[in-house]
Amino acid sequence: MRLAEKHAIVTGGASGFGAGITTKFLQEGARVMIADINANAAEAAASIACETYGAGRAIAQAVDVADRASVDQMARAALDHFGQIDIIVNNAGVSHLPTPLEDVSEDDFDRVVAVNMKSVYLTARALVPHMKSRNSGVILNVASTAGVSPRPNLNWYNASKGWMITATRTMAVELAPMGVRVNAINPVAGETPLLQTFMGEDTPEIRAKFLSTIPIGRFSTPEDMGNAACYLCSDEASMVTGVALEVDGGRCI
Repeated sequence: MRLAEKHAIVTGGASGFGAGITTKFLQEGARVMIADINANAAEAAASIACETYGAGRAIAQAVDVADRASVDQMARAALDHFGQIDIIVNNAGVSHLPTPLEDVSEDDFDRVVAVNMKSVYLTARALVPHMKSRNSGVILNVASTAGVSPRPNLNWYNASKGWMITATRTMAVELAPMGVRVNAINPVAGETPLLQTFMGEDTPEIRAKFLSTIPIGRFSTPEDMGNAACYLCSDEASMVTGVALEVDGGRCI
C-alpha cells in the first residue's frame, strides 16, 4: 500500500499505459481520477475499479488535455471530490503516422504539440498552485524513448517527447524548493492503441523490425509502466526528481 491516502489524476487513464498506471495506483491504495477524452471508457474503467477496490476509489472525468477550459474543469472536479491532489500523471499522448518530416500535415503537427506538450503546461497551470500551497506533490510525465533515441519518420512526435523530458527537468529544478517532485518515464513501444500509429501498419515483419531494436526482446506493457510510475510517485522516491527513467528493455543503450 505504497500510495495509501494519496489522490491522483491520470490523464489518458482508461487505456494503454494509462490504464496500467491507474490499476497499479489502485492496487497500492490510491484514489484515482481516470481522466480520458473517451468519456465512456473512463466511466467503464472507474466502475470496474470501484467494484474491485471499493466504492469511491476511482472517479471518471472526460477531458481534452489540449483545451484549457477542459483541463481547468478536470482540476476543479478532482479537488471538489478528493479535497487534495497528491499526484498528477500526464500520460495522454498522440503520434502521427510514420511520415517524412516535411510531409507531416500542419494539422497533425499541431495536434501532437497540443496533446503531448501544451497539456503539460495546462495541467501545471491548473494544479501546481495547489501543490505549492501544500508544499507537497508529485508530477509524472509519460515521455518516450523517442525523445532520447529518435526513430526515423516519427520526427515531430520524437521532438515532442524530447520537449517533455526537458520540461520535466526544468519543472523539477523550479519546484523542488516548494516540495514538489517532477519525473518522467520513457517507455519503448508497447501493446497500446498507439502501437499501430508508430508502425504505420501492423504486420509480423514490422513487429519483428521494432522488436529487433529492444535487447530484452519484447514490447513494453501497461504493467511495466504502472510499476515504474508507482515507485516514482511513492515516498520511496522522495529524493528522486528531474529523472527521465527509461523503461525500455535496453532500447536506448
